[in-house]
Amino acid sequence: MYADLHLHTTASDGKNTPAEVVALAQQKGFSAIAITDHDTTSGIEEAIHAGTEYGLEIIPGIELSTIAGEREIHILGYYLDINSTILSEKLSQFIDARKNRAVKMVEKLNDLGAKITLPRVKEIAGTEFIGRPHIAQALLEQGCIKELKEAFSEKYIGRGGRAYVERFKLSPQEGIILLKQAGAVPVLAHPGYLSSGPPLAAEEITPLIESGLKGIEAIYSRHTPEQENYYRQLAEKYNLLVTGGSDCHGDENEANPARLGQLWLPYKYVQGLKDEKKNQALPGN
Repeated sequence: MYADLHLHTTASDGKNTPAEVVALAQQKGFSAIAITDHDTTSGIEEAIHAGTEYGLEIIPGIELSTIAGEREIHILGYYLDINSTILSEKLSQFIDARKNRAVKMVEKLNDLGAKITLPRVKEIAGTEFIGRPHIAQALLEQGCIKELKEAFSEKYIGRGGRAYVERFKLSPQEGIILLKQAGAVPVLAHPGYLSSGPPLAAEEITPLIESGLKGIEAIYSRHTPEQENYYRQLAEKYNLLVTGGSDCHGDENEANPARLGQLWLPYKYVQGLKDEKKNQALPGN
């Protein structure tokens, strides 16, 4: 029995619907998967319904985007309550901030001569989740760039770029606390592979443990063997869970090679999350 605990769908910036992701996972032979879309839980119900149909265990999750200084750090939350009021209110703030951010980036790009439109960006997104990949696709369509990765440069919408707009800021500690309030098991996502800045070191992770972090995604599609070993040892030292996932978005290419079936996580890691979830539910925890 195997699992993939880091998957994205069209509910955020994935290319496949939740039901399609479930169907593909079942076809490949997985026993369990976690839906961990960026800053939204809107794809989970569809995935659970499809999981019932296909006989696949679906773990409700999320990948929260948090900021520490100039670095973006993601926190995964597993077995969360998707009906949590405090979580839904915070996620609504994320969505509103994303929409406003998209408006400002499109305006800046137009000022730079890139004639893209917000309606087209929304059409590409297909949902209320609007991210930089959708703007990048619009730039590609207009011939402003020859390949998507060019969009994420200083020339356009790369961090610190001419058309870049800062995102909604939530600290990693705040994200961990929020996830625990929503009943989730908080896990540090891919600490060895950040969108900006070097990999996280032990001294940067220990404050997160003090805030309630319960695990580290040591087994990750883009971690080197040395990084995986480093974070495994760190997890053992601090009695943290180890988790893993492909981070598949359904659009694997040279710039983003992660795909479903690239990483097969033994089911014992899912059981570890279940045990921690039960432990958190005990009185006094």
